[in-house]
Amino acid sequence: MKMVKTLFIGNLPWSATDEDLTRLLSPYAEVISARVATDRDTGRSRGFGFVEVAEAQAQAAIDALNGSDFDGRPLTVNEARPREERPRNNRPRY
Repeated sequence: MKMVKTLFIGNLPWSATDEDLTRLLSPYAEVISARVATDRDTGRSRGFGFVEVAEAQAQAAIDALNGSDFDGRPLTVNEARPREERPRNNRPRY
């Protein structure tokens, strides 16, 4: 079984797609999956995404891409932190 690391890719242009993330990372690491985070209500990009890569290549991808330019925006690339449990907000949404 291959060990996998999830990378956080931040400051993406709103037009970025899952395929763009795959193309961006694939020269540096084997991409297992790539996903741009989208707003639940509008479906629009939230400006960041997550890419699963082979663990042995993760640091090389971070070193190569963190701070690099993507469509005129400096990317933030680092190892994703585990998702924190957030309390459910039971207020109605308007």
